[in-house]
Amino acid sequence: MRHKRVGKRQIIADPKYQNVQIAKFINYVMERGKKITAQRIVYKALDVLKDQLKQEPLEIFQLAIANATPSVETKSKRVGGANFQVPVPVDKDRGFALAVRWILAASRAKKGKPMHQKLAEEILNTYKGEGTVIKKKEDVHRMAESNRAFAHFAGPANRPNPSNQ
Repeated sequence: MRHKRVGKRQIIADPKYQNVQIAKFINYVMERGKKITAQRIVYKALDVLKDQLKQEPLEIFQLAIANATPSVETKSKRVGGANFQVPVPVDKDRGFALAVRWILAASRAKKGKPMHQKLAEEILNTYKGEGTVIKKKEDVHRMAESNRAFAHFAGPANRPNPSNQ
């Protein structure tokens, strides 16, 4: 064994909603260490959602993340000189990271509006089950489905559960 295993850091819940997922989301939004700016953007976006839908923004956010989280993805595996895209299930932490990354990428790709409005729009679209993020998730699932023939390369622990899709 070369080094000690590095443990997962405990993330402190955000000050407004007392939620760890929101705190992680703020950390993903943050650029160049400007956490206060990232908090302001996320909280404004959640306030916009609250005004538009007249619902608790935390529930909207969590449902949007759940809608964007993929259940399977493909990983490249080299077998006998050929690379195969092998479908593997996505664990909870990686699924959250992918969902957040896709939401932020879609928000940042839009132009002409303040970030909190773009973020609110993207979260709302994902909550409704439409938009760029959902398309990305469906593409990932389609790729895994089309490569299901190579699932036996994944090993017994990493085989995707067909009833899960």
